[in-house]
This record gives sequence, structure tokens and C-alpha cells, in this order.
Amino acid sequence: KVMIVGCDPKADSTRLILHAKAQNTIMEMAAEAGSVEDLELEDVLKAGYGGIKCVESGGPEPGVGCAGRGVITAINFLEDEGAYDDDLDFVFYDVLGDVVCGGFA
Repeated sequence: KVMIVGCDPKADSTRLILHAKAQNTIMEMAAEAGSVEDLELEDVLKAGYGGIKCVESGGPEPGVGCAGRGVITAINFLEDEGAYDDDLDFVFYDVLGDVVCGGFA
């Protein structure tokens, strides 16, 4: 079993696997719901091609906040909700490559 965690604010890491434009991100849905505690794992974790589990952390608008904080919040949420407990063989983290702050360091 494989899971991909998109860690880029653009939220485009999983779109080809899901055959969709963009997946709703944990940060977007948390903002709509009020907080990350108000989300359920089923709201953000989607199954794509070959049963690959897909989730996108999202992040703040460019220039507004630290994307690293969004990733930390998302990974903590996934851990708390048991996303990593499902006999996964691989978890891929697609992180952005143009780091301009220390949030990903």
C-alpha cells in the first residue's frame, strides 16, 4: 500500500493519480471547518489509481505565512487520525523545491 502526501501549497502532487484538477487540502478544509480538529480523515484522504492514498497538506497564500507550518499541521493531523497505521509499505512526501525560508529546513 502506498500513500502520497503533497507538501506543496499549490496542492498539485496528487492530481494525476486522482484524475482531477486539484484535491482539497487539509489547510483549506480546516479553514472552512474552523480548525483541523473539526476534520475527519475521510474528508481529506482520497484513493486514486491503483488504490494509492492521496492527501495534500496545502498552505498559506504565497507571501502570507510559512508553508512549513501547514505541512507540520497536516502531518500531525494524519498521525492523530491514524493515516499511517494502515499497513503502508511506502509513504512519499512531495515537498516543494524552491525553499525561501527555514520552515522546511
